[in-house]
Amino acid sequence: MAPDAAAPLVRYERDGPIALLTIDHPPVNVLSAGVLAALTDALDRAREDLGARVVVLAGAAERAFAAGANIREIAPMGPAEARLHGGRGQATTRAIERLPLPVIAAVHGSCLGGGCEIALACDFVIASEEAVFGQPEINLGVMPGWGGTRRLPRRIGTARARSWILTGRPVPAREALAQGLLHQVVPRGELLATAVALGRELAQKPATALAAAKYAILNAADPGLDDGLGYELALWAELFGTPDQKAGMAAFLEKRSMVSAPRVPWGTVADRFPYPPEPGPPGADGTPPSTREKRKT
Repeated sequence: MAPDAAAPLVRYERDGPIALLTIDHPPVNVLSAGVLAALTDALDRAREDLGARVVVLAGAAERAFAAGANIREIAPMGPAEARLHGGRGQATTRAIERLPLPVIAAVHGSCLGGGCEIALACDFVIASEEAVFGQPEINLGVMPGWGGTRRLPRRIGTARARSWILTGRPVPAREALAQGLLHQVVPRGELLATAVALGRELAQKPATALAAAKYAILNAADPGLDDGLGYELALWAELFGTPDQKAGMAAFLEKRSMVSAPRVPWGTVADRFPYPPEPGPPGADGTPPSTREKRKT
């Protein structure tokens, strides 16, 4: 059944001090450009709603918190369009982090790709027992582009994040809890009540101190976040238009296995996929060391 065009893509309700934001884009809460815009608007509303002290973010779809980006929407994109769309996704995750309220994600079902990146930006993630997390973008010929390469290592460590991102495998809730991604795992029927109960506990704390503490922790965990997001977005956008991106997303839409393109000499693409800035003294003009040293395969 097609969603009602008049229905909000993200519902905003308030239960005392709790602002409940519910993504409502059936059947699996795909994160289209419209959903990202609606979620950002709802976060702005929570910021301005002085009666709200905590945000709980949930999904209305039966099978998913959020199943990721709209592949049909992004598959035809080239690098320039991808950069704009990736910027929307990053702006949404940054809006969650910059909100001066604690944000609790109540996750059930699929929480993959962009959905996982949305959850990673939240202060707490509570999941139901059947929830499944993952960053499967590699199977589409791309990589996480909404902050996943930055926030996932921060949450679970670089070695585990490398496994998630380079294999693209799904990770059950109990495993994600053991790795440090989740705050708690509960039965599906208790999910929203558990998230709201944590929200009510947080709502009793001084609001300004909560905001200051949230920002201080984020800065301590990743003081270079914005630079890192810019680097991630540049790489993500450049993957659009590559043979593997086109093949991977076509295979996904056609429900078949992807066949990877032959490897090309790295020197032919190195300028488009620069290495991270290398440590070292700045040059005489104050510029950092070169980030584009080419290495031959």
